[in-house]
Amino acid sequence: MVKFIIAKQLVGKKVISVSGFDVGRFIDADVNEITGKINYILVEPNMDSSVSSKLDAQDGHVKIPYNSVTAVADYIMVDLKGL
Repeated sequence: MVKFIIAKQLVGKKVISVSGFDVGRFIDADVNEITGKINYILVEPNMDSSVSSKLDAQDGHVKIPYNSVTAVADYIMVDLKGL
């Protein structure tokens, strides 16, 4: 059974890498208006994290492709390989 999550419930959730490093907090998602599929998530990076400081932050935010998201529960887990 598919579980639906309202986007409003995701704002502020912690984003962590599959290795367990704190990446930052979920801010927003870019959704394709035609297909309804998520293109990427927008994350406010935790600059104290060694992982976040290596990511390409534009305007203080990091774009993580949605296909890198591996799980969504109490936090959002992402695979940062290839970024």
